[in-house]
Amino acid sequence: MRGEIVQRVVEYISKEIVENPDEVTVTIVEEGPDEVIAEVRAAKGDMGRVIGRRGRVAKAIRVLAQAAADEEGLQARVEFID
Repeated sequence: MRGEIVQRVVEYISKEIVENPDEVTVTIVEEGPDEVIAEVRAAKGDMGRVIGRRGRVAKAIRVLAQAAADEEGLQARVEFID
């Protein structure tokens, strides 16, 4: 599956940050031949932890997701879904 490394990295980081790791899901959506989107869903109270103040944590997750995507020769985007 394309984006498997991205999914594992984003899921691991997100689960380590939140209080309810069992409620975190990361879904990979293929967007074109060389791009994937990682959709992150978490419990309502945990979404703030995943995004962080001024989006700093979300930005860091996006940087790491792109680094993981580079291993597969892909472009990656991360979307946080309420």
